[in-house]
Amino acid sequence: MAAGSVSLTKAMWRGFLGKCPNCGEGHMFGRFLKVADACDHCGEELFHQRADDFPAYLVMVVVGHLVVPAILAVETAYAPAVWLQLAVWLPVTLFASLALLQPTKGSIVGLQWQIGMHGFEAGKLRREAVAPVLVKVNTRAA
Repeated sequence: MAAGSVSLTKAMWRGFLGKCPNCGEGHMFGRFLKVADACDHCGEELFHQRADDFPAYLVMVVVGHLVVPAILAVETAYAPAVWLQLAVWLPVTLFASLALLQPTKGSIVGLQWQIGMHGFEAGKLRREAVAPVLVKVNTRAA
C-alpha cells in the first residue's frame, strides 16, 4: 500500500491503537502520553503533533456522558449510601479516564498527521508526491 493512501479513518484508528499513522507497525508513544519523535519502524516524524489539551477534553466529555447517567440511574433505582456511591464511581471515573486518554491522544495525532496540520504538512506533501497517480485510459478509438 502506498504511504499516501492512508485514509483519515485508518490513520485515526492506528493512532487509537498507539501505532504509527503512516505504517501501522511502529509505536507512537515512548511513554504513557509522550509521543515518540519518530516511528521506530518507518521513521515517520511524529514530533510535530500539537494535541495539547484536546484529548483530555474529549475524554472528560465521553466519560462524563457515560458515568453521570449511570450514577443517576443507580441513585434513582437503589438509593445507596453516599460513601458507597463514592467508593464505586470515583474509581470507575478515574480508570475510564486513564484508559481512554492515550487512545484519544493517538487518534488526535493520527488526525493531525493525515490532514497535514502543524509541521505535518511537509510530510503530507512528500507522501502525496510519492503516491502513484491513477489515470483513466480511454480504450475506445476516436
